[in-house]
Amino acid sequence: METIDIAVLAGSAALVLLILWYFFGEREKVAATVSEAGIQQIKVTVKGGYSPDVIVVKEGIPVRLEFYRDEASSCTEQVVFGDFGIARHLPAFQTTPIEFTPDKTGEFTFACGMNMVRGKLIVVESLPRLP
Repeated sequence: METIDIAVLAGSAALVLLILWYFFGEREKVAATVSEAGIQQIKVTVKGGYSPDVIVVKEGIPVRLEFYRDEASSCTEQVVFGDFGIARHLPAFQTTPIEFTPDKTGEFTFACGMNMVRGKLIVVESLPRLP
């Protein structure tokens, strides 16, 4: 095997590892902040994907996700939370609020209408409030 063959194989292996990391690597989790009204809020930008794409909220506390669609791609014109029975149209260059109260814990996928662009909603157990 010649030097060029080894370089091509090493470069290919590095590219495969980079692709695996990009698609399957651990994503940064972002926790929703709680407003004075007691609503968990987070802003999500839609532009070739969701940012943030992993959102942590507490069970039993109302959630308001504000999706700002910063593109006109037809793929991202809808967001679907299948486990919660929610599907919303996202107009381009506008903010669309989605409000619901998560009633179960776990990890739930949300996606575009074509199921190509995905995010994850992690619902954790809410701690009881102390007097």
